[in-house]
Amino acid sequence: MKFPREKVSDINPWWESPVQKKKSTPLNLVFVALIAGIIGGILGSNASTGWFPYRANIVSSSSTIERAPDSVAGIAKRVLPSVVSISTRTNSGGGTGSGFVIDSNGMILTNNHVVTDVAEFGGSIRVTLNDGENYSGTIVGRDASYDLAVIKISAVNLPALQFGDSDKVAVGDSVIAIGSPLGLSGTVTLGIISAKNRAVTAGSNGSESSFINALQTDAAINPGNSGGPLVDATGAVIGVNSAIASLGASTGSQVGSIGLGFAIPINQARHTAQQLIKSGKATYPMMGLSLNMAATGEGAQVASTPTAILKGGPAERAGIRAGDLITHFQGIAITSADELIVAVRSHEVGDTVKLTYLRNGKSTEVSLKLVASTN
Repeated sequence: MKFPREKVSDINPWWESPVQKKKSTPLNLVFVALIAGIIGGILGSNASTGWFPYRANIVSSSSTIERAPDSVAGIAKRVLPSVVSISTRTNSGGGTGSGFVIDSNGMILTNNHVVTDVAEFGGSIRVTLNDGENYSGTIVGRDASYDLAVIKISAVNLPALQFGDSDKVAVGDSVIAIGSPLGLSGTVTLGIISAKNRAVTAGSNGSESSFINALQTDAAINPGNSGGPLVDATGAVIGVNSAIASLGASTGSQVGSIGLGFAIPINQARHTAQQLIKSGKATYPMMGLSLNMAATGEGAQVASTPTAILKGGPAERAGIRAGDLITHFQGIAITSADELIVAVRSHEVGDTVKLTYLRNGKSTEVSLKLVASTN
């Protein structure tokens, strides 16, 4: 069946009657305009008054965030003005590090390895305060054995940090590390104390090795953090950031933080800083013996050389001989020579300690009094 085709002109638009078509008159146009105006007014009214089903009120807030003094932000605000960035320049290059004010008259504590090149080869030290002000720094004293140094700038009324008690620190305590990693001054990282009494060897070169009875933390510490403060939940300094463990380039990874950072306990750092300020150098306790650093296995072996035992020293008076194997210090098992050195240096000159050593398969315990180093 075929339907007849219609002309387009014969099809009535929807606004015209299918029965009759008329031409629009001026009155029709006025009526359509009036209707359109009414509809537009209603829609406009709906949009402004909310009658329309969708509505959005965008509100801006002028409130401020309250940060408690003991929050991370509150602690950082108090500590940051006391933390400095340190840059060194020598004929062979330069380096960066961190430090913090320990005396309002310009005394700053940092790591020895931050300033070693300047001390040995000459050069300059520039100290930048948190507000961007720069000063020239001079070395007051440094000690490689504890990897600590004190430098001074010509400034007064500086905000000095409060010292805490590192002996009271517990594993799991919250800590904040502040410094200038990779030259990024004023960097704040958060973590916990992961372990205590870690035997860590640090320093800028083999001739100036430092043996640290360190606090371990997972707060991110990177090159440039050295010398900056590790503070507790009250903002008191409990350690001096000094070393990191990293996977290293040999593993195909970049050297950087992997959550293993180490800090010198502040109780030791404070004692050493006082000595450096007073005389420019510091002493450390010793037993009067040399160890075989290449020996493997458990314990720390006394070197088998004629000069291994200091004549008239504590070890000789206690009956220790070359070749003896020291297995315990203060009742704690010793697993390496480094560990014994660190354990000894965690004590003070004049302390009496107990050693257990093996000789020809026989174990002997002795007591000896630590004396000051002769360097």
